[in-house]
Amino acid sequence: METRVESTRTLPKHPNATGGRLEVRMLGVLALARNGAAVDLPASRKVRALFAYLALAPRPVPRTRLCDLLWDDAADDPRGELRWCLAKLRALLKPSDRDRIESAGDALQLDLDDADVDALIVAAATERGLDSCDDAELRALATRCGGAFMDGLEFDRCPEFNAWLAGQRRRFRDLHAAILAKLAVRCRPEEALPVLEQWVALTPFDLRAQAALLQALAASGRPRDGERHLAAAAKLFEAEEQDFHPVREAWRAARSASAPATCALTSEPAPIRAQPIRAMPNRAALAVMPFRELDDRPVLPGGSAAGLTYDIIARLAKLRHFFVIAQGSVFALAERSIGPEEAGRRLGVDYVASGTIRRRDDRLLVTVELIETGSARILWSEAFDRRLDDLFAVLDEIGDSIVSSIAAEIETVEKSSAILKPPSSLTAWEAYHRGLWHMYRFTREENAAARQFFRQAIRLDPTFARAHAGLSFTHWQSAFQRWEDHVAEAARAHDAAAESLLADDRDPVAHWAMGRALWLADRPDDSLAELKNAVALSPNFALGHYAVSFVESQSGDPTAAISASDHSRQLSPFDPLLFGMLGTRALALARLGDYEASAEWALKAAARPNAHANIRAIALHCLALAGRLDEARAQFAAIRKARPDYCADDFFAAFRFQPEAEALFRAGAARIGLG
Repeated sequence: METRVESTRTLPKHPNATGGRLEVRMLGVLALARNGAAVDLPASRKVRALFAYLALAPRPVPRTRLCDLLWDDAADDPRGELRWCLAKLRALLKPSDRDRIESAGDALQLDLDDADVDALIVAAATERGLDSCDDAELRALATRCGGAFMDGLEFDRCPEFNAWLAGQRRRFRDLHAAILAKLAVRCRPEEALPVLEQWVALTPFDLRAQAALLQALAASGRPRDGERHLAAAAKLFEAEEQDFHPVREAWRAARSASAPATCALTSEPAPIRAQPIRAMPNRAALAVMPFRELDDRPVLPGGSAAGLTYDIIARLAKLRHFFVIAQGSVFALAERSIGPEEAGRRLGVDYVASGTIRRRDDRLLVTVELIETGSARILWSEAFDRRLDDLFAVLDEIGDSIVSSIAAEIETVEKSSAILKPPSSLTAWEAYHRGLWHMYRFTREENAAARQFFRQAIRLDPTFARAHAGLSFTHWQSAFQRWEDHVAEAARAHDAAAESLLADDRDPVAHWAMGRALWLADRPDDSLAELKNAVALSPNFALGHYAVSFVESQSGDPTAAISASDHSRQLSPFDPLLFGMLGTRALALARLGDYEASAEWALKAAARPNAHANIRAIALHCLALAGRLDEARAQFAAIRKARPDYCADDFFAAFRFQPEAEALFRAGAARIGLG
């Protein structure tokens, strides 16, 4: 699922520019005015969403992309609905002299160069640099940030658009915070407090904002107001399970300061101490230290390094695979110049990730490394060098890679550690990872061993959602491979998935397990709904995207299957289920009639060391359709070596093809005499 936050194209250079007759407010509830008179908006939310997406798109957007973004599979005629929305939008925007909706082939773009659009003007000013703005311009920019981006615009069944919308709201909230922080420094002392209060209200868990406000209250001789704010903030932090200790320390430091500050932000906030946090006994714990800017001038005013860190912490937490330290604690330690290894020891975590960010001409350089706290050894490191065509998209792509790599490396280490321990001494967490090690070997014997370890993990911790999901997968594998009774194993897979959801319905793996179980029950629509819930909960969940591809490649949209397969491999290029990601792409290409490409991808799948008979059977059928009969026969011989009784009916019993797709693959099998 795409979740990119796209940058703006060339925009007006002055934050107060109002050269065009059209004025648009997107920061808050959408509003349009022409020559100062309000324009009535269509009631359709789709028209408003279409305008928002096209207004911020840096380049023409294909119609197919817009249909995928705003209409789900239940829509009868997405193209027709798009045409209707475009007609409404054209009537809304078109002045007497020209059409503002430009077409470039099958792609669309809005012409807003002469319009006064608050979101575009704020973005342009911050990209240019807030230091270049005078005080009046900063105040004007702060006034333009009148609310959340496209406030009130939500959809129940458009997860991709909602993800994009959430990203834009985070983006403009961060830009607003950067403007307020800069303005507070410029203000006279008596004017700084209202600005700081806005900053804290906007980002209440930002330690810099809290420290600056408390420092200003202390410097202004208002200790009672400071104590009242501290009490209210304490309740807020407690409700959100955030570490409040750094804020309390900042207030103590501000109260003990001997001389009042002349401006709320002319001096650095007081040093903030972080308290050690004990790692959860049944889960690994991770701290992501704030990435460091290596340039004197930040990549983006407001802090791309901080934004990237916040994003990585949030995405890792959504995976719900291990305990992730809250951002307040790690930023508090970083402000005291405590290094990653020492921070890891103080926080009591098993792993620490850290990195740097630098801009060099038109390129963005990001380095990152993951260390094991106990041994101080580097488990993984990477350097990302990307062209800065679209800063937010580049940061999003790099964030995807970092999150997926960290999750994969920690899982690998945990599995390896669990293998070395006697089974009787394992914790629930360790038994779960021991089960994963056996599960990913994809043989009947290893699958049975995995099942025992997942059951051991459940006995030790009945609320461990992932152990239930792992148990569901072993039953799913038995049904899919026909190792045991299909009906009974499918029922057990469903029951275990249901237990996983009961244990934690916010865990994407629980929804993944249920989605696969529903597929076994021949309920593809319900299966896709659960799998899309999984990737909505965690867009970085590679196996969720792969499972979507698996279902779509057989009985759904083959183009969507290819996209989901590609995304899953991008997120997890060395995944134990890589053979499946490659195989589903091959099936989808065959359904689209590209038999030669299908055969090549199927061969890649069959070449994976843990590929089982059904994966080789995909290669057999795709090669036969491509006319590469000798290679197809070689795959059949390899299958028969492992499973002497394997035949075409086993292949079609394992998968859930639409009638046309089944007829296609049966025709391929007939070419080599496989009936």
